[in-house]
Amino acid sequence: MPATPDTRQPETVLAFDFGLRRIGIAVGQDVTGSASPLGVAMNGSGGPNHQTIANLIAEWNPTTLVVGMPANADGSVSEIQAHVRAFIAELERYHLPIEAIDERYTSREAKATLKRARAAGTRGRISKELIDSAAAVVIAERFLASRL
Repeated sequence: MPATPDTRQPETVLAFDFGLRRIGIAVGQDVTGSASPLGVAMNGSGGPNHQTIANLIAEWNPTTLVVGMPANADGSVSEIQAHVRAFIAELERYHLPIEAIDERYTSREAKATLKRARAAGTRGRISKELIDSAAAVVIAERFLASRL
């Protein structure tokens, strides 16, 4: 008897590494479990640049939005969590499922990965924007790995 084909639709996620100045963004998909950086949306006194976010949602048509939730190293609530929760509330305007995942050490991991690439000669200057977007890649890939 032949196996039943998997009729599940592939899942695409947009992941966000929230920061008070910049929000790193990446796109990931569950077929390969990998993600790619998309850049940043600026964030400031007027709030996040929702035009950038809306454009990426329209372009990538994600099934889920994933937001990194920062915590202190011991798992306790960090000072920025209130800002991240407010950002999550703002993302509800897009009427998509939103998942928050632990993002401890993602920026550190992203920076180390970028430094290795630079040392290998495959990456140039490492900007703060690049680190933020690379951290969003880590967030997306952690989320996708947790779904397996």
